Amino acid sequence: MDVVMMLPYKCFPNPHIYKTANFPSIMEKEVGRHIKIRNERGLKRTLGLWKTTIAGIGIILGAGIYALIGVGAGSAGPALWLSFLVAGFVATLSGLSYAELSSIFKGDAAEYDYIEKAFHKHIALIISISILFAVVFVSAAVALGFGGYFQSLFGFDIFWIAFVLLLILTIINWLGIELSSTLNIIFTVIEASGLLFIILLGIPKWGSVNLFYMPHGFSGVLQAGALVFFSFLGFESMVKLTEETKNPSKNMPRAIIFAVTITTVIYILVAVSAVSVLDWQALNSSKSPLADVAGQGLGAYTFVVIALVALFSTTNTVLMELVTGSRMIYGMAREKVFPRWLGNINRVTRTPHYAVFAVGLFSLVFLFFNDLERVASLANFFTFITFAMVNFAVIVLRKSYPKKRSFVVPGSVFGVPVLPLLGGLLSLGMLYYVWLGIV
Repeated sequence: MDVVMMLPYKCFPNPHIYKTANFPSIMEKEVGRHIKIRNERGLKRTLGLWKTTIAGIGIILGAGIYALIGVGAGSAGPALWLSFLVAGFVATLSGLSYAELSSIFKGDAAEYDYIEKAFHKHIALIISISILFAVVFVSAAVALGFGGYFQSLFGFDIFWIAFVLLLILTIINWLGIELSSTLNIIFTVIEASGLLFIILLGIPKWGSVNLFYMPHGFSGVLQAGALVFFSFLGFESMVKLTEETKNPSKNMPRAIIFAVTITTVIYILVAVSAVSVLDWQALNSSKSPLADVAGQGLGAYTFVVIALVALFSTTNTVLMELVTGSRMIYGMAREKVFPRWLGNINRVTRTPHYAVFAVGLFSLVFLFFNDLERVASLANFFTFITFAMVNFAVIVLRKSYPKKRSFVVPGSVFGVPVLPLLGGLLSLGMLYYVWLGIV
């Protein structure tokens, strides 16, 4: 099995970056042999539609819903499920644009390549920096979410809990990808089980609240949608499986749609269960929202269980964000976009140590905002800017870069691809509602 494929989350936005940089020395020869085979014959296409879809679901599911469902409930009220529906729709549009662009560009720098070819290298650099800001803000936001659950179980100050978590996970990131990947697989299974438990717990309560009640109107639903979009981050990495997917021009776009749809359904069911079991105002005021839902439903024992699950989930997401960010910096340094020294590899751990500690340091700095909603909104702000530019890049490159594509986003009017245009406009529109969470 390809070692890269062992990681179901966002940790490999550009798998080729890590061919020789991040694996323990015991695996170096095997990885090198496998890379040689790849370069000579290409990747073996083993993933059908459903395998690709399942991999995508694993990539998307993360800690966002554990950390932010309470904050989202404060804006959307019982209609929180609509917020997840809106976020899922926007994610699908951007995912299709990523699918088309990844069929053209196979380089390490991903979004930098897309935007540099469509617009200008300076714009591409700005967007690349935006992506890195998004990564460190996600790390800080989810670390604060971890702190909330930890405080509910053991006490201590949320900020310092998050601070210590970031320090520990930065060290784990520095130690190597093998340890990170093992923890990722274990934690992903645990976090998915926790969401399923919340859904089952809430089913008997369905129908007990008006799910169309919007205390702040539809604007509040959209504001919550811009915030909980955080929970979908990672869908853009599905396209990195293109070379190993059978009939990718047909299966990859379907897999993206199916994975985002299934994940959206899971999130909607969790939201419906949460507001059915626990009043939306109580959910909003909670520092450990899903644990409080479980405690309200079955008592203190289940509160502890879900709080522990949330600790695993939030830890997993922070770790994978730190891995992702450090490898992005490494890749950009290798592309000579960032200083070359950021691409240096530690001889002992075989990890890009300067990049690892740079991401860890910036995550610690932004932790000082000490406001979960604001930090998550900042992460989404930079993410929506990136997705808007990626969608618009599809439109520009249709005319200026006629290279053959294995997948083309369907639907054009007068030569303008409609879905990328809609995805770009919606991403820009979401910036307004994200800004409300920042100010």
